[in-house]
Amino acid sequence: MNRFQCVADHQRRYGVKRLCTILGIARSSFCYWRRTAAGRAARQAADAALAARMRAVHRESDGTYGVPRITAEFREAGERVNHRRVARVMRQAGLAGLRLRRRHRTTVADPAAVKAPDLIGRVFTASGPNTKYVGDITCLPLDGGKFLYLATVIDLASRRLVGWAVADHMRTDLVLDALTAAERTRGSLTGAVMHTDHGTQYTGWAFADACRQAGGRFAVPARRGPAAAPSRRFMALLWRPAAARPVAASRAFFRPGV
Repeated sequence: MNRFQCVADHQRRYGVKRLCTILGIARSSFCYWRRTAAGRAARQAADAALAARMRAVHRESDGTYGVPRITAEFREAGERVNHRRVARVMRQAGLAGLRLRRRHRTTVADPAAVKAPDLIGRVFTASGPNTKYVGDITCLPLDGGKFLYLATVIDLASRRLVGWAVADHMRTDLVLDALTAAERTRGSLTGAVMHTDHGTQYTGWAFADACRQAGGRFAVPARRGPAAAPSRRFMALLWRPAAARPVAASRAFFRPGV
């Protein structure tokens, strides 16, 4: 029990001075605690209401949202709330976001690969659809330490996923299938720029040749790193729950999500 509350409960019988001496607290501290009781109760009620809204957001995210994402959700809804308060209330409510396990490496560069030009730079926007695309690969963790791999092609103008493929390997066939799916969706990729990372699946002659046959131009960033922020954001939004909670699944399991 709170010592101040104990004094408040028994002060009529034993007196404030005697109780404060026995419990080892200053009378001035007890008086301050009693004087601020109304404000403290109001803050506790506000925290309880905030915790209820947090539980709703946390539940809608399938238990994946942590402090940053929940804070962003409140701010987008027009509610000004400090991230430290969100962290405190979440801790008190027993809520926590899911942390991703150690990342599985999907980009392995080939030092001997022919260098392609950087036709996009760091400008991940486009004036119109079917002009600039980004390709990337992510892993989908399964039970037993196994993985499926998802290759995507995203239009930088609309952020639409126009092509994708899933396989249990990261060979070049995976990214070729995603490119073929994008071409089938758009009808033609003539004149479009295909921007990818430095992974061997993309920098080999097979993918560059497939881009040329589709009428597009192949490009990689000038510096090694992720192909594009839009692609990484898409991967994070789509597969964060799967990466945090591996499931026994097949390709058919992931198709509805994509």
